[in-house]
Amino acid sequence: MAALFGARVRRLRTAAGLTQAELGDRTHVVSTRITQIERASGAKPTLELARALDAALGADDLLVELWPYVYREAFPDWSRKFMEYSERAVAIRQYAAHVVPGLLQTEDYARAVLRVGRTLGSKEQLEERVALRMGRQERLGTPDRPRLWVVLDEAVLRRPVGGRAVMGEQLARLLGATAEPRITVQVLPFDQGEHDALGGSLTVLTMPDGSEIAYTEGAHYGQLIEDPDEVRGFALTYDRLRAAALPPLMSLDMIRSVMEDNHRGAKVPSRSERRRVAQEQLQQSGGRRLRGGGRRLPGRRPGP
Repeated sequence: MAALFGARVRRLRTAAGLTQAELGDRTHVVSTRITQIERASGAKPTLELARALDAALGADDLLVELWPYVYREAFPDWSRKFMEYSERAVAIRQYAAHVVPGLLQTEDYARAVLRVGRTLGSKEQLEERVALRMGRQERLGTPDRPRLWVVLDEAVLRRPVGGRAVMGEQLARLLGATAEPRITVQVLPFDQGEHDALGGSLTVLTMPDGSEIAYTEGAHYGQLIEDPDEVRGFALTYDRLRAAALPPLMSLDMIRSVMEDNHRGAKVPSRSERRRVAQEQLQQSGGRRLRGGGRRLPGRRPGP
């Protein structure tokens, strides 16, 4: 895709009668950067540069539309392949253990999620990743949009990602999404206890030919499963999660309840307050034990 992008830039530049140096001047980069793009060498173009090239060459958003496919090449093979499958899937079934799935995230919520634990070198890279995620949501508004069924762990609702205001907007987005007949949202409450997908998220994709593909994901890894026998096992796991979750209408009631609680602003001690209390308790115990902890026996050393 980087080679295709470069070829398009070169063709448009030639048609416009511009040299690489002249195009660089118009887009505020050095001529060698234009050379790198046209040869698909060096760093991939940023979204900002793709927009500048589009404007300078009168490409009518052609380069901006190509950019996500170029940028995607920076992802691991399994992640890129999963995104490609997702774009063609006719049905998407997801269990989310930690955060709202990308297809239903608000922009601010996505920005908060992507900002944490990522090796993004700049704010520009963060905004590019957010733009890519928001772009994938556009398919939900197309005539061939997939059937989307999402099971959210209760923890997803309770954790105020991005702060209470951002989380409030995100919960409202979930409620609004369910107005679309092809989108179903359920909540798996805490009282269901342990289950087969504990600790990670799960997605099962149904392709146009009826075949299925599974994808599991943790905080720092992902795995694409294509073997039919293995996929059937993951599909069964998902069906069990869906059966254990609250029915859709009760799930919406829980989302509303959490949103109202957030709006009222339940009093939660800040990190600094918790640290101060812990230090006071430690000082009061003479450094030997915290309130509620076990007492050290005289003349004995603590065990390993």
